Parts: sequence; C-alpha cells; structure tokens
Amino acid sequence: MEHYLASWPESAARLVAVAAGREDADLVIRGGRLVNVQSREILDDWQVAVAVGRFAYVGPDASHCIGDQTRVIEADGAYMIPGLCDGHMHIESGMLTTAEFAAAVIPHGTTTMFTDPHEIANVLGLRGVRLMHDEALLQPINIFTQMPSCAPSAPGLETTGFEITPEDVVEAMGWPGIIGLGEMMNFPGVINGDAKMLAEIAATQNAGKTVGGHYASPDKGIAFSAYVAGGPADDHEGTAEADAIARVRMGMRSMMRLGSAWYDVESQITAVTEKGLDPRNFILCTDDCHSGTLVNDGHMNRVVRHAIACGCDPLIALQMATINTATHFGLERELGSIAPGRRADVILTSDLKALPIEHVIARGNTVAEDGEICVACPHLEWPEDARNTVHLGKTLAKGDFEIAAPEGKNAVTARVIGVVENQAPTEALTAKLPVVDGRVEGEGGVCQIALVERHRATGDVVNGFVSGFGYEGRMAIASTVAHDSHHMIVVGTDRACMAKAANRLGEVGGGVTVWKDGAELALVELPIAGLMSDSPAREVAAKADKMVSAMADCGCSLNNAYMQHSLLALVVIPSLRISDLGLVDVDRFGLADLFLGDA
Repeated sequence: MEHYLASWPESAARLVAVAAGREDADLVIRGGRLVNVQSREILDDWQVAVAVGRFAYVGPDASHCIGDQTRVIEADGAYMIPGLCDGHMHIESGMLTTAEFAAAVIPHGTTTMFTDPHEIANVLGLRGVRLMHDEALLQPINIFTQMPSCAPSAPGLETTGFEITPEDVVEAMGWPGIIGLGEMMNFPGVINGDAKMLAEIAATQNAGKTVGGHYASPDKGIAFSAYVAGGPADDHEGTAEADAIARVRMGMRSMMRLGSAWYDVESQITAVTEKGLDPRNFILCTDDCHSGTLVNDGHMNRVVRHAIACGCDPLIALQMATINTATHFGLERELGSIAPGRRADVILTSDLKALPIEHVIARGNTVAEDGEICVACPHLEWPEDARNTVHLGKTLAKGDFEIAAPEGKNAVTARVIGVVENQAPTEALTAKLPVVDGRVEGEGGVCQIALVERHRATGDVVNGFVSGFGYEGRMAIASTVAHDSHHMIVVGTDRACMAKAANRLGEVGGGVTVWKDGAELALVELPIAGLMSDSPAREVAAKADKMVSAMADCGCSLNNAYMQHSLLALVVIPSLRISDLGLVDVDRFGLADLFLGDA
C-alpha cells in the first residue's frame, strides 16, 4: 500500500509519548484558531502536535512536543478546521479515475470520501469494484468504498453488463477499504421483502457496517417506514424540507447534496436553520460532480460555502461536512475532528465563510498549498479489458433510430420524458406528434432519445422522446455514461447525426460526443469502462467545457444539462425513463408503451 497509515492501537505508544512530552512530534501547528466540531466552538491560539500521521496533543501549548526534528507551521491566526468529508459520491461521475479525482479535490480540502462505485459495477461487475477499491487504497487521503448494492438497480426493468449478488456483497465486506453497502436504490424490492436485497443488507449488518439508502419515492407513509425498517441508514434523495425532516424523524441521516446539477441543500437546510432540528443528523455531500465543477468551482468546500450562504451557521455547516459524516460511518474515533488519536487531516483557512483553502494536511503531511497539490496520487494499472467495453455489434445507421407509427396514423400521442433543470426526477409528459412517411417526428421542443445496447453487442436500439433540453437544428449528443446500466444514451433531432455520434463512441471506446450538421463539435474520451479517463482533471475538464459549449451551440441552455442527459436511463428515480427493455414508468415500477391509445 503506497500511503500506509498505522492504526490508532499501533500508534498509541508513540502518540502517548509525544502528548506527554517524552518524544518529539513530527509536526506542530501553532498560532491558529482551532475549530472544534465536537463542542462547536472556536478556541483561539490553540496548537496541535502530530505524530505518525495522527494528532497526539491538542491544546493551548504544544511547546513540550517540539524537538530538533519537529516541523513547525505558524498558522498566523488562521482557522484550523478538520479535513472535509464527502458522505456520498461517485468518483466515476467526475469522468476521472480515483487517482485523478483525488488529485483534483485535495487542493479543495477534501481529505475523506465515501464512494459508491456502482457505475463501474454495472459495466465490469465485482472485478471493477475491486479495481476502484484498490486504487482508492493507494491515495494519500482517506477513500472508503461502499460495496454497490443494486446492479441492476431495478431487476426486470433493465439489463446490466454484470449483476451484483449477495455472495459478492459477502466477499466484499472482507476487503480492507469497504465501509458499507452502497445506496439501496431498489426501494420497491426492500419494501416488498425481496430476498436478494435483504440478504445484501444482512451481510452488511453482520459485518458491522453501514447500509446506504436511496429512497426516491414521494410516499412518506407506510412504504417509507417499511424501507427504513429494512436497514438503510441514510438518504440523499430528498429535495424539500419535508423530505429531510421525514428522514431524521425515522432515525436516518439526511444527506443534502450539492453536485454539478443537484441543488438540494437550500431547499432542505431550513429544517435546521428555521425548524431547529438537531443538526448532528444532517450530512453534506456532492453525489455527482463532473470534472469541470471540480476544476472551476470546488468540491466539498463549495458545498460548505453554499450551506453557509443559505443561512447555516459556519460551525454547523462544518460539522455537517466532518464529524457528522465520520460518526455516521462509525469513524468518529478515527477522523472528522481535530482531537487526539484521530488522523491528522486539517485545513488552514483565513475565513470561515468564504472558506479559502490555503493549506491542506492529510495524515500529517502537507498535500496542497494555495490551490496546488503537493503530493503524488498513484495510479492503478488498468487492464486492457477494462478499456474495451463498448460493444455495439454492428455499425449503426439512421434507420436504427426511426420510430415507426402505428398503422394508418397521421399523428400520435406519445409519452415524453420531461427534463427538470437542477433536479434528478423527470416528468412523465405526453405530446401529440406528427407522422411523416410512416415515421413519428419530434417537434415543438420534443426530440428523440435512444438507448443503444453496448455490453453484449446485440445491436439493439430502444427509441423514445424527450423534452426540456431546447435543442434546435440538426444535432445529436451521445454518451456511454448512462446511469445506472451504462449502455449508451443518444439524444438528437437528426437521425443521421445520432447514428454518427453512436458509432463514434464505439470507435473511441466510450465517452461523450456532440454533433451538429453532420460534424463533430466536441469529444470527451472516457476509455476506462466507457466512464472514466486517466488523464488529469484539467485536461478532461477542458474537453468537458467544449462539450458544454457544443451543447449550447445546439440550443441547450440548461444548467449542467449533461448531468441530466446521463440520468435519462436511471430507472429508480421518477417519473419516466428509458432502458434497454423500453420506456419505464418509475412511479409504478413497470414498462410503459411509447404511444397512448387515444390517437
């Protein structure tokens, strides 16, 4: 293991000796204002002493810990806050490998992440999870892995590249970096007592680990009680104050997310700022952040700033991004606060509201200063079969994207997926669409969506309609990031462009491509599982910026519309989605006909 950290028991003798002044500390930080998230107070002119990557002494005077070999950092009045923790996120959503994601977020003060690699699980199965897990353990910060629970996320409604089984969960619970079970998206399965889902939960609880939740239904009655009774301990799918309140009242932790496209903090944090609920049961997270957000805007520091801007006390916001998260995963004695024995993860910042990240220390080592990383993030050697995962089975043509009208119809009433800006849920809309030469055509903001099978080379294409992007002219955008089954999603107004975009991703092994008038405007190559690049974040972000600009050139004005695009096949979030089996009515968890029978 590249960045090994001894356990607290292994380190105890040295920590005690340093704290008592019998041995010299490796590092002392003095002259700072310590933000104590345990007691929620600021302690002026406190000092910390670090040994073997952990805090040994925390108090007003660490002079007895300083020797000839001790490194001393003068904080000069800066606040000392714990390293920030992301309680729920998916590395793959950053379009980056674990190493490159770590390199991108370390300068923003993130020193701990709880990651759910269910994206790669859908493509490469348990082996893909192990690859992500192993690369996580190489990093200079704390990256814990949640074993994915739902691949497929909704059995019978989609087909994945691989399936996760209870036996896989049992095996993974023995891996050193596994912290619990990833979000239990199959909430109908839990509610209905599905034996497979309950077996996965039981394996996690038997291992003494945390079960992640994902309850995307608006029903907060009996069904919600049944879901919580099954074991999920947190939930990040809330979008309103009532959602946050319902979760904490049931003994769950409410995880409020601010990702690249999900803006769910402002609408829920009033449960604390206005209703006065106990803030220790609330956690901040990102869920999904693409590379552009990481490079240009930040990571957990961005979320904390946003929570403060929404009226949250800065110390409470910091608790929600540090000790609350650690406590939830059973790691309160290991990280999340500046206290003896904990991992020496600390940030120096001159302003608790603006939160500039000026100096980042992880496990006692300086890892970033003034926005620049100072440490290597080791890469795993990704095998060739992980880079060859887009199997179309044939060269696609515009005919594969034609939607035949019912016999004798001049117009049809079709179901349409309605995109909602900055929200994960979609609307289930209908539209009356014209028929031209026997084919149904989109109009009035309604364009085509297609799901192209890419795991088993079947050549199958499922077609439908989507609205809300604002696309105009002859265009198409295709992506092999298609939560959660990660086939290929193609959205467009021109079938020839749609075919070209899909074939292009087959050529490059996955990614995102935007086409207009028969020419490619932007390409983001994601060769690892069709989900990630092992190029540096800035390079990937630059290509992603071109992708966003290209989408705008095609008429799209939505905030982070690509994130909306990538979720169009997520068949566990209401209301209407598309899968390799057809349109999915998530509200009733069943397949739906494309056309209604009245026209």
